[in-house]
Amino acid sequence: MLTPLSSRHEVSAAGQWLLFIAVLLLASFSVATSARDSAARDNSLATFEKNKLPEQAQDILKRIRTGGPFQHPRKDGSTFGNIEKRLPKQPRGYYKEYTVPTPGAKNRGARRIVCGGDVRSSATSTCYYTDDHYNTFKQILE
Repeated sequence: MLTPLSSRHEVSAAGQWLLFIAVLLLASFSVATSARDSAARDNSLATFEKNKLPEQAQDILKRIRTGGPFQHPRKDGSTFGNIEKRLPKQPRGYYKEYTVPTPGAKNRGARRIVCGGDVRSSATSTCYYTDDHYNTFKQILE
Protein backbone atom coordinates (compact mmCIF):
# COMPACT_ATOMS: atom_id res chain seq x y z
CA MET A 1 0.00 0.00 0.00
CA LEU A 2 1.19 3.48 -0.84
CA THR A 3 1.76 6.01 1.88
CA PRO A 4 1.12 9.72 1.31
CA LEU A 5 4.89 10.31 1.19
CA SER A 6 5.55 7.71 -1.53
CA SER A 7 2.49 8.96 -3.43
CA ARG A 8 4.02 12.45 -3.52
CA HIS A 9 7.30 10.95 -4.66
CA GLU A 10 5.60 9.19 -7.61
CA VAL A 11 3.86 12.40 -8.66
CA SER A 12 7.13 14.26 -8.38
CA ALA A 13 8.88 11.68 -10.57
CA ALA A 14 6.08 11.90 -13.14
CA GLY A 15 6.28 15.69 -13.02
CA GLN A 16 10.03 15.54 -13.55
CA TRP A 17 9.52 13.21 -16.52
CA LEU A 18 6.98 15.60 -18.08
CA LEU A 19 9.31 18.54 -17.49
CA PHE A 20 12.14 16.62 -19.17
CA ILE A 21 9.92 15.91 -22.21
CA ALA A 22 8.83 19.57 -22.40
CA VAL A 23 12.44 20.78 -22.29
CA LEU A 24 13.39 18.29 -25.00
CA LEU A 25 10.56 19.49 -27.25
CA LEU A 26 11.45 23.12 -26.66
CA ALA A 27 15.12 22.45 -27.43
CA SER A 28 14.28 20.63 -30.67
CA PHE A 29 11.98 23.49 -31.75
CA SER A 30 14.74 25.99 -30.98
CA VAL A 31 17.29 24.03 -33.03
CA ALA A 32 14.86 23.73 -35.98
CA THR A 33 14.10 27.46 -35.89
CA SER A 34 17.78 28.33 -35.66
CA ALA A 35 18.59 26.05 -38.61
CA ARG A 36 15.81 27.61 -40.69
CA ASP A 37 16.98 31.14 -39.89
CA SER A 38 20.58 30.20 -40.63
CA ALA A 39 19.56 28.68 -43.96
CA ALA A 40 17.60 31.83 -44.77
CA ARG A 41 20.63 34.02 -44.07
CA ASP A 42 22.90 31.75 -46.10
CA ASN A 43 20.39 31.58 -48.95
CA SER A 44 20.07 35.36 -49.15
CA LEU A 45 23.79 35.47 -49.93
CA ALA A 46 23.55 33.03 -52.85
CA THR A 47 23.92 34.76 -56.20
CA PHE A 48 22.89 34.21 -59.79
CA GLU A 49 24.37 35.94 -62.83
CA LYS A 50 21.70 37.85 -64.78
CA ASN A 51 22.71 36.20 -68.05
CA LYS A 52 22.21 32.74 -66.48
CA LEU A 53 18.57 33.45 -65.65
CA PRO A 54 15.94 31.70 -67.76
CA GLU A 55 15.04 33.75 -70.83
CA GLN A 56 11.61 34.61 -69.37
CA ALA A 57 13.22 35.92 -66.17
CA GLN A 58 15.65 38.09 -68.13
CA ASP A 59 12.68 39.56 -70.01
CA ILE A 60 10.77 40.27 -66.78
CA LEU A 61 13.85 41.92 -65.25
CA LYS A 62 14.03 44.26 -68.27
CA ARG A 63 10.32 45.01 -67.86
CA ILE A 64 10.82 45.72 -64.16
CA ARG A 65 13.53 48.24 -65.02
CA THR A 66 11.33 49.96 -67.64
CA GLY A 67 8.03 49.85 -65.74
CA GLY A 68 6.24 47.07 -67.62
CA PRO A 69 4.00 45.98 -69.17
CA PHE A 70 3.33 42.84 -67.14
CA GLN A 71 1.15 39.82 -67.83
CA HIS A 72 -0.41 39.95 -64.33
CA PRO A 73 -0.81 43.69 -63.61
CA ARG A 74 -2.84 43.13 -60.43
CA LYS A 75 -0.14 40.91 -58.93
CA ASP A 76 3.08 42.08 -60.55
CA GLY A 77 4.58 44.96 -58.60
CA SER A 78 2.57 44.09 -55.49
CA THR A 79 4.19 44.04 -52.06
CA PHE A 80 6.10 40.92 -51.10
CA GLY A 81 5.84 40.56 -47.33
CA ASN A 82 8.96 38.43 -46.71
CA ILE A 83 7.00 36.73 -43.92
CA GLU A 84 9.29 33.69 -43.91
CA LYS A 85 12.29 36.04 -43.58
CA ARG A 86 14.19 34.41 -46.43
CA LEU A 87 15.36 37.81 -47.70
CA PRO A 88 17.26 40.46 -45.73
CA LYS A 89 15.03 42.26 -43.24
CA GLN A 90 13.53 45.48 -44.59
CA PRO A 91 10.48 47.61 -43.71
CA ARG A 92 7.12 46.36 -45.00
CA GLY A 93 6.52 47.53 -48.56
CA TYR A 94 10.21 47.49 -49.49
CA TYR A 95 10.00 44.33 -51.61
CA LYS A 96 7.85 43.97 -54.75
CA GLU A 97 7.15 40.70 -56.55
CA TYR A 98 6.87 39.92 -60.26
CA THR A 99 5.72 36.77 -62.04
CA VAL A 100 8.19 35.00 -64.30
CA PRO A 101 6.16 33.05 -66.89
CA THR A 102 6.63 29.28 -66.79
CA PRO A 103 6.26 27.58 -70.17
CA GLY A 104 3.33 25.16 -70.12
CA ALA A 105 1.93 26.40 -66.79
CA LYS A 106 -1.81 27.10 -66.72
CA ASN A 107 -1.44 29.46 -63.77
CA ARG A 108 1.22 31.95 -62.65
CA GLY A 109 3.62 29.11 -61.88
CA ALA A 110 6.27 29.09 -59.16
CA ARG A 111 8.87 31.43 -60.62
CA ARG A 112 9.18 35.01 -59.35
CA ILE A 113 11.55 37.93 -59.21
CA VAL A 114 11.40 39.94 -55.99
CA CYS A 115 13.06 43.37 -55.95
CA GLY A 116 13.70 45.84 -53.17
CA GLY A 117 14.50 49.52 -53.47
CA ASP A 118 14.01 51.68 -56.55
CA VAL A 119 13.23 48.90 -59.03
CA ARG A 120 13.87 51.07 -62.09
CA SER A 121 17.60 51.19 -61.34
CA SER A 122 19.96 48.27 -60.76
CA ALA A 123 22.20 50.72 -58.88
CA THR A 124 19.55 51.43 -56.22
CA SER A 125 17.78 48.08 -55.97
CA THR A 126 18.47 44.44 -55.29
CA CYS A 127 16.54 41.69 -57.05
CA TYR A 128 16.19 38.02 -56.19
CA TYR A 129 15.04 35.05 -58.27
CA THR A 130 13.03 32.09 -56.98
CA ASP A 131 11.92 29.12 -59.03
CA ASP A 132 10.21 27.29 -56.16
CA HIS A 133 7.56 29.79 -55.04
CA TYR A 134 9.58 31.67 -52.40
CA ASN A 135 11.24 28.66 -50.73
CA THR A 136 14.71 29.65 -51.90
CA PHE A 137 16.11 32.85 -53.36
CA LYS A 138 19.27 33.83 -55.20
CA GLN A 139 20.38 37.42 -55.57
CA ILE A 140 20.58 38.48 -59.22
CA LEU A 141 23.92 40.01 -60.12
CA GLU A 142 23.46 42.70 -62.77
